[in-house]
This record gives sequence, structure tokens and C-alpha cells, in this order.
Amino acid sequence: MRAGNGPVTRAELPRPGGYVGASMNATPTELAAVPLFASLSEPELAEVASWFDAKDVGEGVRLVGEGASGYTFFVLGDGSAVVTANGEEVGTLAPGDFFGEIAILGDGRRSATVTTTAPSRILVMFGTEFRRLQQTQPEIASRIEATMGRRVAN
Repeated sequence: MRAGNGPVTRAELPRPGGYVGASMNATPTELAAVPLFASLSEPELAEVASWFDAKDVGEGVRLVGEGASGYTFFVLGDGSAVVTANGEEVGTLAPGDFFGEIAILGDGRRSATVTTTAPSRILVMFGTEFRRLQQTQPEIASRIEATMGRRVAN
């Protein structure tokens, strides 16, 4: 469990070599369970999974904060989270849901706060890898952009 309440930073994610035998990347199996990535072939799943860091976090961890700079894209692999904006609950997230696309595709600022409501596994993709995803998987990038459009419209 984390010591602080601030958003998870890249420095807080486990790094390769930090734990003997531990995988620091998402697995293709984890990604295959996410509807966004269900259309990918086995080799594509393996490639895209290598672009995600995986992190287990406890309940009550603020993953992103409204108004903060955002250079990461998240997929909730397991667990649950609540989304708040202007102090009001605007949604909940379940396994397979993703967030962070508004900041990474838009003006770089988080439009909401996301906080875990149960112990969770999050898959985190940083900006460089997200740009690679856009280039190599245009269909997935299009689906992410469509979701962003719906979220911004609400």
C-alpha cells in the first residue's frame, strides 16, 4: 500500500530488477481480457502488453487528480474506482475500463479525479508508448478517441 494520497507516479511503479521473478509489464492474457484490445492477435497482444507497466494498489489510492498534468493512459485490470469532477461523482470504473485519454489526447490536463474503491491492478502506459500505440494500432486509437469524444461531450 502507498504511503501518500497523491497520484501514482512513474517512480512509484515497480521497475525491472526490483523483485526477483516479478513481471513488471502487463501480460498478454491481462490485455486480452480488456474489450479495447480483444481484436488483437497473440503477437500484437504481446507487443502492446510490453508497453504497459502493471501495478497493484490498495483501496483509496488517488490515481489521477483533476487539473493535474497527465501523460499517462490507464486500464483498470482488476478492482474498481470512482471518477469525480468538481467534487461530484460522475462515474465508476470496473475491470477493463480505461481512463487518462482526455489529458493525453487533449490539452494535457486531467478532467477528473480517479480513486480506487477496492484493491486494484492498474496497467499504465506512458506518453511515448501511447504514441506508438496510435501509430501501430489505428483501430484501437480510433476507439480511444471516440470514447474521449463521448466523455468530453457529457
